[in-house]
Amino acid sequence: MPDAINLGDLYAARQRIAGIVRRTPLVPAEALSPLAGTAVHYKLEILQATGAFKTRGAANKILSLPAEVRARGVTTVSTGNHGRAVAYVARAAGCRAVVCLSELVPENKKAAIRAVGGEVKVHGRSQDEAAEIAFALERDEGMTLINPFDDPTIVAGQGTAGLEIIEDLPRVYTVLVPVSGGGLIGGIAVAIKAANPWARVIGVSMDRGAAMYESQKAGKPILVEEVESLADSLGGGIFLDNKWTFGLVRDLVDDLILVTEEEIARAMAFLLDREHFVVAWGGAVGVAAILAGKVKNLGENCAVLLSGTNVDSKRLRQITAEQADWLDTLG
Repeated sequence: MPDAINLGDLYAARQRIAGIVRRTPLVPAEALSPLAGTAVHYKLEILQATGAFKTRGAANKILSLPAEVRARGVTTVSTGNHGRAVAYVARAAGCRAVVCLSELVPENKKAAIRAVGGEVKVHGRSQDEAAEIAFALERDEGMTLINPFDDPTIVAGQGTAGLEIIEDLPRVYTVLVPVSGGGLIGGIAVAIKAANPWARVIGVSMDRGAAMYESQKAGKPILVEEVESLADSLGGGIFLDNKWTFGLVRDLVDDLILVTEEEIARAMAFLLDREHFVVAWGGAVGVAAILAGKVKNLGENCAVLLSGTNVDSKRLRQITAEQADWLDTLG
């Protein structure tokens, strides 16, 4: 693994981003805890101004750039939430932001990026193909590429969520984190393992095109075909030249779990109907893993990151209605 990301990096990030990023609460999971048989808590990253945790990393990266570099603008490639965060922070910092997306990114996420001042460019059927446009902007216009995950400054920003979990729940035993490129779980794992080396950090992703999961199985970053999934925010590759997050996940994450489309749909319906939280598909995978009984030995205290809330409300209501019979079986 490259030079380590440490707690000092996370604390420095917290100072830098304090004016933009919210310290989100950790609250008891009133409906889920009895079903899980232990005390479960939700880390509510759904309360970030952009609706997802991505603001943490984007703020740490953009605010660390010298003023003359920011003046040339920033660009990024995203499955939606990172792009929105980059656009939001860039507007606050007074610089231009161009967000490159694949054709698989839903229209509501494109609109959300434009709403906070970002320019949207769409190219290809994968995150890797969309990245070609961002690389060209970096090369031809001198813009700074804000990597969605494989950057130590991004990882440190995301890891500030882990600092907050430890402060609010010092004896946490299991932390469940959605996994895509690995920046979030990598940063959180740095915080959790430094405080509680015995604690478990578990990543959860969809069972369709989970690039980090397949790469860890292969022992190196590999290309994985992107397919449509409810958990679209967890799509995308981890880059074949991955320098940071593959190693962090390999060295600090205890397990990676996959959940099905049906299990994700049930988790979203449960969160809306029983907990009254609007959570996006990718943000609900930790709850999906618990409800499906895929996490063994949660321990005395468990924290589940609800990582985002950017979801089409009509589709969410439809899925919740479809899951009505299953919800009834829970009592």
